Amino acid sequence: MAIPTETVYGLAADASNSEAVLSIYETKGRPRFNPLIVHCADLAMAEMLAEFSPLARTLATLWPGPLTLVLPKRPNVPLSALVTAGLDTVGIRIPGHKLALDLIELVGRPLAAPSANPSGRLSPTTAGQVVEGFGGRVPVLDGGPCVAGVESTILRVDGDTIVQLRAGALPRVEIEALTGRSVLDPAKDSPLVAPGMLSSHYAPRARVRLAAEAPETGEAYLAYGAPPADFGGPMLNLSPARDPREAARNLFSMLRELDASGAETIAVAPIPPTGLGEAINDRLVRAAAPR
Repeated sequence: MAIPTETVYGLAADASNSEAVLSIYETKGRPRFNPLIVHCADLAMAEMLAEFSPLARTLATLWPGPLTLVLPKRPNVPLSALVTAGLDTVGIRIPGHKLALDLIELVGRPLAAPSANPSGRLSPTTAGQVVEGFGGRVPVLDGGPCVAGVESTILRVDGDTIVQLRAGALPRVEIEALTGRSVLDPAKDSPLVAPGMLSSHYAPRARVRLAAEAPETGEAYLAYGAPPADFGGPMLNLSPARDPREAARNLFSMLRELDASGAETIAVAPIPPTGLGEAINDRLVRAAAPR
């Protein structure tokens, strides 16, 4: 079943049931070396699965919300090995959406829930996009449009060190303000220990051209701020007011709509890489990567 969260819709299954988790990988066409995020109802449920250091507990005060923590997995934890892809860590979050939390409490067990889209494609932010993506094969719990529009920020906590494995809906500056610590980037040769680390991801079918001040002939254009004058092709604007929160909410839906226009290339306006702009640019870089 696909469920709503504040970030994007997730394809959810009982994280303790290997057959159910396997169905997530098979439905998405997702490689099984790519671990899944486990969604919990509360901190007590999360503490049953992972070991929390004092720094991790400080970060957990941001829950419910768009933050995933990659922490050491507890021994003999009731999780399918498919969820963690055989790793000794597990990615956990408490979603900030009432329907998702109510469902987890009703089930009484954590839910593995990657984005509810075919692997590598654009993440869905509405129930209708889930239906379209899977051709109606997946039942959807409709919770309305997602308020964040991009996936959770993923942090690995190693002792007193915070490493951002994926930029997301919780900006780096807010994490640093809470902890008083710098948030580091992973080494370029870091192993795949969290979702969203593949170089090609979140991709429309069309090619994506970044930092385009103006579209070229035959391209669709995704603007940010003032649109180019006298452009007659397909164009949408992430945020005329240059509001990064509005841009994040619109990103996947507008890429999806421009992809449906039939243009072979989507040109995207430059977006400042600060605040939520870091997450938006992360998704765009992966969308533009060779496939």
